[in-house]
Amino acid sequence: MMSGRAFVFGDGIDTDILAPGVYMKLPIEQLAQHCLESVDPDFIRNVRPGDIVVAGVNFGVGSSREQAAEALKHLGVACVIAKSFGAIFYRNALNFGLPVLVCDDADRIAAGDRLNIDSGAGRILDETQGLELTAQPLPGFLLQMIADGGLVPHLEKRFAAARNQASSTSS
Repeated sequence: MMSGRAFVFGDGIDTDILAPGVYMKLPIEQLAQHCLESVDPDFIRNVRPGDIVVAGVNFGVGSSREQAAEALKHLGVACVIAKSFGAIFYRNALNFGLPVLVCDDADRIAAGDRLNIDSGAGRILDETQGLELTAQPLPGFLLQMIADGGLVPHLEKRFAAARNQASSTSS
């Protein structure tokens, strides 16, 4: 379960808007400072850890740059809700441990609304408007990967557990 304040954007937020190409050679700490600046110059000053990005169709469409998802994660965004996602962004976000939820009614959420999200059940409660929206739930194995911090920490945990089990059975 997570809760946060909604930052709402429209359709076609591409990876160049999330991680502008001109800043791609900078460390993620500096690159993230330019996330979404072309559509909301105040986003970086106003976003707080736990906040939620909400958008329309094709969020994260464009190039395969993983920094687009990494920048949002670095800024502390807890979740992204959109009507649809670019496929590579969707996978990159999950790999970084950033929950992404497909919600056909994402456009009913207003900027600043307080949201409670159960990504496993696919339930979004908009406390501000008193709405309950449905999203595609994330399966258990992805929820575990997200809880572990993303793909790399998840695999490290699994490999460590396998090594521990192998050493305890060979003793």
